[in-house]
Amino acid sequence: MKAIIIEDEIKAAKSLENMVVKLRPSTCILAKLQSVEAAIDYLSSHEMPELILMDIQLSDGLCFEIFKSVNITCPVIFCTAYGEYALEAIKANGVDYLLKPFAEADLRTAFERVDNFKNFFQQHAGSDLQELIRKINVDEGKKSFLVFKNNKYQTVQTDQIAYIYINYTSPSIVTFKGDEYSINQSLDQVQNQLSTRQFYRLNRQYLINFSAIKEVEHYFTRKLFVRLHIATPEKLLIGKEKTAAFLHWLEDR
Repeated sequence: MKAIIIEDEIKAAKSLENMVVKLRPSTCILAKLQSVEAAIDYLSSHEMPELILMDIQLSDGLCFEIFKSVNITCPVIFCTAYGEYALEAIKANGVDYLLKPFAEADLRTAFERVDNFKNFFQQHAGSDLQELIRKINVDEGKKSFLVFKNNKYQTVQTDQIAYIYINYTSPSIVTFKGDEYSINQSLDQVQNQLSTRQFYRLNRQYLINFSAIKEVEHYFTRKLFVRLHIATPEKLLIGKEKTAAFLHWLEDR
């Protein structure tokens, strides 16, 4: 079995690797990655492994950011010291959720669940496991947002939203018609409610709808310039370290 470990603590990653190899000697650890950025770069440029063992709190953020940039189609075993992310982990292909410190018996049980997971789908479908997980893991996201403008409440359908951006201190929704509405949520909260296949977080300020993209151009210093069908207050640029993940998202339809 080919696996990768995503863990920001070097000693913890090595200890986990030793435990994995002890329990499953045939396992090949393809990579040990320490950050969200490194994981996105690796998964965007390499073949998907058969299993990922992943910590949740990494050096540059929560691991769930990885799933927003990369379509992970293999089972994931989450290994963490925090118990409050179990629901999100289940939504993210999680077949087990191990709380640190865990014993070999816990990891052995997790491997058995992975085996059962694979065997079930192999026996009950003609397509391969990755395609089945892909279909199961389709996220439709929130369908509409309630907004307040001109002393009136109204709903804005999500598919009408071209982009969402930070306007001064709070996010604003901008529709394909050019209408703009302020919302009382953080951009992170809004992002967590949207389909990761339909909306992409370009940077700290902008979430864009795939349907709003008009064209993507190469820019200076290996950046990308994203032009939408409607104007934005600023140029939408993607740094060279994120271009691979963004292009993968564009292609993964």
